[in-house]
Amino acid sequence: MIDDQTVNAFEAATGCGARLAQARQAAGLTLEAVGQQLHMPVQVLKSLEAEQWERLGAPVFVRGQLRSYARLLKIDLGDVLDQAQIGPVVPPQLVSHTHTPRARRIAESLGRRVLYVGITAVLAVPVWFATRGHFDGSADSPNTASLDVIPAAMPVAGGPAPTATPEAAPVAAVAAAPSAPYLASLTPVPRPATTAPAPAGAMELQFKGDSWVDIAAPDGSTVEKALIKSGETRSFNPGQVGRMVLGNASAVEVQQAGTIVDLSPYQRANVARFTVSSDGSVAPVPH
Repeated sequence: MIDDQTVNAFEAATGCGARLAQARQAAGLTLEAVGQQLHMPVQVLKSLEAEQWERLGAPVFVRGQLRSYARLLKIDLGDVLDQAQIGPVVPPQLVSHTHTPRARRIAESLGRRVLYVGITAVLAVPVWFATRGHFDGSADSPNTASLDVIPAAMPVAGGPAPTATPEAAPVAAVAAAPSAPYLASLTPVPRPATTAPAPAGAMELQFKGDSWVDIAAPDGSTVEKALIKSGETRSFNPGQVGRMVLGNASAVEVQQAGTIVDLSPYQRANVARFTVSSDGSVAPVPH
């Protein structure tokens, strides 16, 4: 127990640390025992009794440790604690963050959008110019013309334009107009179906399916050599044709003077080969 004389002796001590050390010794406590009760390291207790405040951190912590120590020893530091040169407890200063004005935020947002639009334009405009020629039907686009027909407005170099006939051979070159050049096309021009009545003794071919034909004149020149589509017809006068080769012969009906010609004697592997005399009669091709 701490008597009144001991308390007076504590009050006679000059500092907080000296009063705490004297009260601990009077209570018969060691630094280790006090440290276990207060959960403080022994070095902290020694610094408190020696008043080495700079080793204990912030003033607010030092004052709290002194009050806990005095509460354990049941002494009142009173005005001595206020007079101790621990340093005032200064509340933390609040530092406001930089405030961005609303006008500046709007300007920065618009600037980012303008930059995005500019980058998009730089990338998109060259692509648009590079690809527009594939979609625009400009006047500079070249025209096309079949090699089988010479356009009426296009003169052949070196002479007048010849009249195209069904028996004419394909023309190899056509003079190009400066403003709209023509390009050669390999697409065959379909021949119109024969509408005029066939003359007496004529041979008529009706195609009920696609058929490849090779028709030659009596002198061996080519009359027609092409793929004829289903639904078309051909008519030849007597003496105009000397030999015929008909592919897909089962889909071709041959009539001579209005009589259907049986092609089975001249047919092999669905290809019919036969000769035509001057009077229109049909005979096998001589081997």
